[in-house]
Amino acid sequence: MTERKNGLTYADSGVDIDAGNRLVDLIKPMVRATARPGADAEIGGFGGLFDLKAAGFKDPVLVAATDGVGTKLKIAIETGIHDAIGIDLVAMSVNDLVVQGAEPLFFLDYFACGKLRPEATAAIVAGIAEGCRESGCALIGGETAEMPGLYKDGDYDLGGFAVGAAERGTLLPSGDIAAGDAVIGLASSGVHSNGYSLVRKIVEQSGLGYDAPAPFAPVMTLGAALLTPTRLYVKSCLRAIRETGAVKGLAHITGGGFTDNIPRVLPKHLGVGIDLARLPVLPVFKWLAEQGGIAELELLRTFNCGIGMIAIVKPEAVEQVIEVFTEAGETATLLGEVIEAKGAHTGEHRVVYNGHLDLSA
Repeated sequence: MTERKNGLTYADSGVDIDAGNRLVDLIKPMVRATARPGADAEIGGFGGLFDLKAAGFKDPVLVAATDGVGTKLKIAIETGIHDAIGIDLVAMSVNDLVVQGAEPLFFLDYFACGKLRPEATAAIVAGIAEGCRESGCALIGGETAEMPGLYKDGDYDLGGFAVGAAERGTLLPSGDIAAGDAVIGLASSGVHSNGYSLVRKIVEQSGLGYDAPAPFAPVMTLGAALLTPTRLYVKSCLRAIRETGAVKGLAHITGGGFTDNIPRVLPKHLGVGIDLARLPVLPVFKWLAEQGGIAELELLRTFNCGIGMIAIVKPEAVEQVIEVFTEAGETATLLGEVIEAKGAHTGEHRVVYNGHLDLSA
């Protein structure tokens, strides 16, 4: 008869409760710094609280969004650069809230790993807290899961959950989008957080290591350049909505690019015409296109190509809206206009491209 081994602990299975408690202590000051009216941004309870009345809302409609960072995490893991990936996590959700005219109120994160390293994880949470502060969003809770056997040591995954609100009757898109409305694009900061399975394949084929100088940004390593965080459009878009009254719709350009994302905010009988020559194509996309031999339409459906947010505005207010966006720190470009869609009943030809992208180095 085999003698049973006694005295096993949770730590023997690979889960360190003390490490989890240390992480909470490390991140409490970061979380506290995200406090805003309606939330004290303290963590440690079983749930986070938010007071809509204290936030100034009278008849609010809540808007919720959730997302992750995708395989961009693999580059962060391979390079050991974790300090900005949390901004991506926040941006992917709060940018989706603002396109509906909602002000982000609070955020919760989910972090899962094989082995918890409090200091390294705290660097990730610091990025989440920074993204929340830049978006006026309180980080009111989260979950850390140490799961040996499911994740390899060193691997981790992130999930984010954001809730926003808008006063009833102010949600976007508005019901009066019409042919002739102007389409304005806001510049992206880089690849943002979509298309990284293709990015990683191109890097692999290029033979470059992530520690090599980036061909499109030689002052940075390739890994650091590709980890440039997603731009946060919350404050600039809210300002344009509130100050101009001319924004009819917004589209966050994520996976699917212009082709799939812009139609999501349009009536089914409408599309947009985009002048590709006006797109400020960033050097990273020119390098990816050249290295991967990516066809133009594939590029437009996979990446943001230099535009991370689209605004549909009243045509007579284009200059005013661009001025407000510019004052808010954005680079705004008039890209085209709303048009009657061809093949409206089949859903085809909702985005019509005119000309070609400038992919010259």
